[in-house]
Amino acid sequence: MCTELSIPLARKRPVGEQKELLNKWNEMGTDEPDLSLFRPVYAPKDFLEVLINLRNPNYENGDSLSFRTHLGLIQVPLKVKDIPELKEFFVELGLTTGQLGIDDSTQVPPELFENEHVRIGQKVLAEQDSAAAQQYIRQGSPTALRAELWALILNISSQPEDILYYEQLKTNVIQHDLLVDSLIYKDVKLTASNDDYYFVFEDYLYQVLLCFSRDTSVLGHFAYNSASPPKSYIRGKLGLEEYAVFYPPNGVIPFHGFSMYVAPLCFLYHEPSKLYQIFREMYVRFFFRLHSISSHPSGIVSLCLLFETLLQTYLPQLFYHLREIGAQPLRISFKWMVRAFSGYLATDQLLLLWDRILGYNSLEILAVLAAAVFAFRAVNLMEVTSLAAAEAVLADLSTLKV
Repeated sequence: MCTELSIPLARKRPVGEQKELLNKWNEMGTDEPDLSLFRPVYAPKDFLEVLINLRNPNYENGDSLSFRTHLGLIQVPLKVKDIPELKEFFVELGLTTGQLGIDDSTQVPPELFENEHVRIGQKVLAEQDSAAAQQYIRQGSPTALRAELWALILNISSQPEDILYYEQLKTNVIQHDLLVDSLIYKDVKLTASNDDYYFVFEDYLYQVLLCFSRDTSVLGHFAYNSASPPKSYIRGKLGLEEYAVFYPPNGVIPFHGFSMYVAPLCFLYHEPSKLYQIFREMYVRFFFRLHSISSHPSGIVSLCLLFETLLQTYLPQLFYHLREIGAQPLRISFKWMVRAFSGYLATDQLLLLWDRILGYNSLEILAVLAAAVFAFRAVNLMEVTSLAAAEAVLADLSTLKV
């Protein structure tokens, strides 16, 4: 992209430009740089093509192996949970347990359950017990307590040094212009700025994502990520390892839709350094797995396989029908999972879903929900005759109860 557009990967901003950026730091959304030449590095559908083509060279595809019967797009035989294992893992999501935000008729009147649940939540916060908080939000978090509960679970407390660290990142943004800045601008403009829920947070998104791109502490997650950070070379030193630098500094190239990982958090945290810390922790614990290839149970490959296996096992007619008309279910659900449903569910529903991600320390709930959406719309989907028609049936998820 640098070569195509004849722009540097990074440059020091002139003093005048630094002052200008500092002055408009809280209203960057009003600035309209010319982004017509920039395009996202890749979109979820490009990433899906990569996953579809994954193969295990050590895997003997003999007739005796049960994976032969997997008719989905993912051809890597990983172990994923079946329904009994999911029931055991997500035991608190059973029908006999009260869930906040779900209008099912439970044994107790909803207001009674809710009042008691809020009281327990306040007690958990008073105790400052992270493990108890994690267990507690498996049934959903009361709106008023969510921000504090998530911070407790993620071990985030706003210490003076954290605020100082954020300010240092901000200074770095002011001083240096990176090519990824334009990718971030473009992504926010294409996604969050057009979203009815999130367009008001445009400035927050720029602040958080620009600082995130400079944060070298994010590189630490590559120790347990199967990916490795991309490298660049100092000008004129191409190929010389001692002149290699990670680029961008955090090792993460934003793709189309990346800003939607941050957007829902803006509803909970209004103080930029706290919002930043929460997002960074959510990313290095969970979100990186949604765009990295690995065999981890919460990795995107396993989530795709879990989704396809659930659908093929429990709704075989629907799965076969969609496959026959060229509407492989994963082609529709992949974008939901890769963005953790951000932008596809109403925010109050999305936050209830993310409660469960934190509560179970797992992203597997995304694949279960994606399969459940197909089950919920199965009757309509059995009547469609094309991929476009199937996508139309599933275009609006806001009418579903999570």
